[in-house]
Amino acid sequence: MKFGKEFVSQMVQEWQQAYMDYNFLKKLLKDVWNFRHRNASTSASDLMTPKGTLKRRLSLYRAFSGLTGYHNSLRSSLGKNNEDEVILVSAAQQPEDHDSEGSYQTMFLMSSEEGGEYELVFFRRLDGEFNKVLKFYKAKLNEVKSEADELSKQMDALIALRIKVDNPLMQLNGAYKSTNGRAPPPDSVVHSNNVGKQVVAMSHMDAIQEVEMGSEGISEDQMRTGGRESKSNHQRMRDKSNLNVAEGFAFPELEVLDHVRVNVEPETPVSTLKNVFVSSKSDLSFSKEELKKAEDKIKQAFVQFHQKLRLLKSYCFLNLLAFSKIMKKYDKITSRSASKTYLEMVDNSCLGNSDEITRLTERVEATIIKHFANGNHREGMRLLRPQPYRERHSVTFFLGLFSGCSIALVAAIIVSIHARNLLNSKERGRYMENIFPLYSLFGYIVLHMVLFAVNMYLWRCFRVNYPFIFGFKEFVGYREVLLLASGLSVLTLAAVLSNLDMEMDSGTKSYRTITELVPLGLVTVVLFILFCPFNTIYRSSRFFLIQCSWRCLCAPLYKVTLPDFFLADQLTSQIQAFRSLEFYVCYYGWGDFKRRSNRCQESQVYQIFYIIIAVVPFWARFLQCLRRWLEEGDPVQVLNGLKYFSTIVAVVMRTIYDLRRGTFWKIMAAASSGVTTIGSAYWDIVMDWGLLRRNSKNPWLRDKLLISNKKIYFAAIVINILLRLVWMQLVLDLQEAPFLHRKALVAVVACLEILRRGIWNFFRLENEHLNNVGKYRAFKSVPLPFYHDGEKNR
Repeated sequence: MKFGKEFVSQMVQEWQQAYMDYNFLKKLLKDVWNFRHRNASTSASDLMTPKGTLKRRLSLYRAFSGLTGYHNSLRSSLGKNNEDEVILVSAAQQPEDHDSEGSYQTMFLMSSEEGGEYELVFFRRLDGEFNKVLKFYKAKLNEVKSEADELSKQMDALIALRIKVDNPLMQLNGAYKSTNGRAPPPDSVVHSNNVGKQVVAMSHMDAIQEVEMGSEGISEDQMRTGGRESKSNHQRMRDKSNLNVAEGFAFPELEVLDHVRVNVEPETPVSTLKNVFVSSKSDLSFSKEELKKAEDKIKQAFVQFHQKLRLLKSYCFLNLLAFSKIMKKYDKITSRSASKTYLEMVDNSCLGNSDEITRLTERVEATIIKHFANGNHREGMRLLRPQPYRERHSVTFFLGLFSGCSIALVAAIIVSIHARNLLNSKERGRYMENIFPLYSLFGYIVLHMVLFAVNMYLWRCFRVNYPFIFGFKEFVGYREVLLLASGLSVLTLAAVLSNLDMEMDSGTKSYRTITELVPLGLVTVVLFILFCPFNTIYRSSRFFLIQCSWRCLCAPLYKVTLPDFFLADQLTSQIQAFRSLEFYVCYYGWGDFKRRSNRCQESQVYQIFYIIIAVVPFWARFLQCLRRWLEEGDPVQVLNGLKYFSTIVAVVMRTIYDLRRGTFWKIMAAASSGVTTIGSAYWDIVMDWGLLRRNSKNPWLRDKLLISNKKIYFAAIVINILLRLVWMQLVLDLQEAPFLHRKALVAVVACLEILRRGIWNFFRLENEHLNNVGKYRAFKSVPLPFYHDGEKNR
């Protein structure tokens, strides 16, 4: 693979604008090469004499440099030969900060030569790219330094809280003292003396050996030569501080807890309700539960911080390599030796010295291993460096197997229907009214999973960092999603085929109860797999889905994140799937499933829940908008909430018209649906996709596009609007079509809505990714547990 492609593949996608523009610099070098290539014939003719012999090069007349290094060292001591120099690099110091490293500027000394203007343009752009990279690196370096200071304060508070909560007893000069300043019980002292005066400590204290009387970073020779002075210094430190020290072991000052309060993040229903009535800052309760929560939050913060350090170091390395590659290309094209001078400047700059990042990374790793992995190096590194995603051949094999089985089962069902002439059978209507809605549930789910897998594949092709956006704990690729979809389709199609065979076979026709219970058994199997507590079939991903679903149901009581409202948007396109679940309850609970009949549509309770179930996803999305408006104060969320509220009104009106009919309900359904269609289509295109920008670089689209073919965006806009209008089949009373039952038509309309949602997903996440790129947002903020008085809330 060429370096240009490798360079792009290794980029942090959210920082891609801050990297060196390697391809553009290559284009400038190509202009230099084209100019030299055009003039190559002229140069060759100049070198030829009338007799056909070559002229001597000017370099043959330069002074000889000698065979040993003596002449070179003597010449370098007298001064460099300016004739060999191509560029001069100087640093322009910033006037506002005399200590900081300023921007760099290169002076090209050969600009008077023929074609020198091309090389001058190259060096100007090269300086611009280097200064851009350097500025970004300095800004990120300052960020990690300030974040490291804050994490150090958090660790001091955590260690003090550990000591306060566990109250360890340590031996000091033959006597035992408690870390909270209280004298230990006599029984504990006697017991300690009986066991050989061993130190009584809790489990955490084996890991907390962070401070060792300030000897960290001091060599053994210094400690031996300055032993007497160090002892006196240590004695003075003991007199001035309240630290309890035993055999070089030092505790932090517990007074830090007097100035620390706990950040109560409204992330759960209980904390949300508490935050309504009390302040978000609470005093320490010194409980085990509080200590456990603080440890978990700080551990997550350290993991995120370590990830930031690794990516920043990778950013530094890739840019250094890119500058080295581009300068070597320049030397090769121009036959000059400018790379040495320029790369010396790069190495001496802040970008070339990443020792601070390296030290911080080592310190973070040591802290994680010592404080959060109980000294287990392997466990600590597993927390910091999770295993990368690896595609397994077994997934591809079973995906092909299940896909082939699904195609074969579909063919078998089609043959069975035509061979037995089931379309003209008297039982066709009863089957479509009672059995088809049961199996259509799985069709909606499989179609949605297939479209989401296609979205994941396209996001991967266009380098959209969707695992970071969704916050996946266990990365699941599109192959895994297709595997689950194909496996579910095999189960569903096998159940449909077995149901048909059992019904038509005279040997099993008498077992009608078992035949009718096949769909219920299929639902039971799927729910068991979904809620299975064992570590199988992507347990972390299943639980992540369950957690997000629960947060959607309890929308106003949980802090809204992108996975939550993204899932809620998906659920709004699965209204018919929820209604199928309702029909399961009615059919097997109150219907006569043995005779394949039900009176669900005649039940008033069923009709009420038929409306409520359709409204629940939109209502959850409406409450999420209100929660975000209250937390963020963004008025756009109010407009978004009004959009979902209008959708709720439209869904209710359409459902009532579908159940009761009448001119009044028809007008209300058409009017409300028309208003919400206009508002929703505008919101999809302008707000969610970020398109229709009149003054953008790409007219009526947006400035940045991942797909080079602009026609795809305009086609997506038209398709989205058309699919938004499928509700008109209800208002126009298009209940049935030739060779298509009313229930089948409802399923087709539901599938069209799922298809629209699949298209919406790609462009919605594309816009989110571009927003992250524009703001250089490559990390999620982790709330810290402690709040220091007098500081801003973080």
